Amino acid sequence: MYPFHFFERAARRWPDAIAAEAGDQKIGYADLLMRANALACGLQKIDPEPGSRVGICCYNSLEHLTAWLATLAAGKVWVPLQATNTADELCRAAGFVGASIIVTDGETVPRMQGARGSGVTFLSTEPTDHDRIITELIAEYEGAIPAPVALPLDAPQAIKFTGGTTGTPKGVMQPYRAWNTNIVTQIDAWSLAPGERCLAAAPITHGTSTYILPTLGSGGTLVLLDRPRPEQTLAALQTGDITTTFVPPTVLYVLMELEGVRDSDYASLRNFIYGGGPMRPEAITRAQDIFGPCIASTYGQTEAPQIATMITAEDLLRPEKRASVGRETMLSEVAILDPEGARLAAGETGEVVIRGDLVMTGYWNQPEKTAETIRNGWLHTGDLGMVDKDGFLFIKGRAKDMIITGGYNVYPADVEPMIGEHPAVLDCAVFGIADDKWGESVHAAVQLSEAATADAILAFAREKLGPVKTPKTITIYDRLPRNALGKLQKSVLVEDYEARKREEAS
Repeated sequence: MYPFHFFERAARRWPDAIAAEAGDQKIGYADLLMRANALACGLQKIDPEPGSRVGICCYNSLEHLTAWLATLAAGKVWVPLQATNTADELCRAAGFVGASIIVTDGETVPRMQGARGSGVTFLSTEPTDHDRIITELIAEYEGAIPAPVALPLDAPQAIKFTGGTTGTPKGVMQPYRAWNTNIVTQIDAWSLAPGERCLAAAPITHGTSTYILPTLGSGGTLVLLDRPRPEQTLAALQTGDITTTFVPPTVLYVLMELEGVRDSDYASLRNFIYGGGPMRPEAITRAQDIFGPCIASTYGQTEAPQIATMITAEDLLRPEKRASVGRETMLSEVAILDPEGARLAAGETGEVVIRGDLVMTGYWNQPEKTAETIRNGWLHTGDLGMVDKDGFLFIKGRAKDMIITGGYNVYPADVEPMIGEHPAVLDCAVFGIADDKWGESVHAAVQLSEAATADAILAFAREKLGPVKTPKTITIYDRLPRNALGKLQKSVLVEDYEARKREEAS
């Protein structure tokens, strides 16, 4: 069984139910299945090769959802191209995987111009001067069924990128078996049922994707929002009869500060799931007070998507478990290992490792990086954690330098070279700092070779990096601290930053 079959089976069972809505637009299961199958036939006509890559660079819409489902139905590999990334990064990612088809919408067409070349077909959700329109393909193949594709369950269903502003990106190959595992686990974990409504406020190219097939596979309705303001997300939660939603902690923090947030009882909301970063226990308590006993969480990585562990709303009501990300889920095993690879006992801190059907098969065309990450059957996450006597996982920190800001992963190695291109920057270090709004925010420490302001460097960085990866703040130093071997001492910079903040607060 392939991931698309969950939706296909649901469409046969509930053909007249509403599968998805976006604003005033609604589409039923039977209609959405017909459109996805028709477009899948078009994709197979353009490129009949099973397992070829389709890049989708769109904002949330029913057309995006249709193209996403069609990619799966056609037996092709979905490559999410996050629309907020820079043009260089998007085109580099599409070229790295050899995408033969790229889907854009009206706003993202300009960013993908650099990916045009021989063998690449561009489709658009809106009319353009040069590209085929997906509605025309759907009309051409209406009523047709795509040719079945028989690929092993270890074959990739998606390639998602975990970095790549510069140099070679890391493309995580998520196999069919991992997607099947995610779908079944989500349906079971959240008790998803027919007629329930899942609010998709995050981009389909990001965390929302892991909730699409669990929702559609269980007969629910996917409610799509496109780049909503916090007030719009709150309004949907208050008036949209929403049962389940997923947000990064940043969004939850902002929602709790909005005027009118306490004007509803959120009676229908059963699963208000946060993930993609840590949340302070006291903030969880405040969220429970506002939204009710529905706050829950998951832990995973792109390499083991979304739900290697989960903590229910009921368990998060226990004060001693509020800092936990829960217990291992079905078909996933989570352990704590010491540096030599020995399994640690409950209460001991070490590296979090994961194995099971949820885990990736590796990084696209990077066997050496795959071998570094998957060892002896375990996915080494680079996170430090502890499992208590009840089996609850507590994340203690990261062995790697990855920054999780607003639910997005940011790698200092991607940011530092871009800032270093500023003519006045001699040396640069990027690290994460605790942030009440973002969970963590990106901070840069720079050493200058000539006069420049922090604002000028930030403006330069934003052009290169886009809004997510651009540092929120910059500190200028006469010299960055390095040890006798020349290694940058980021821990010293973090301590100095925290000392400055304490001094400012006193």
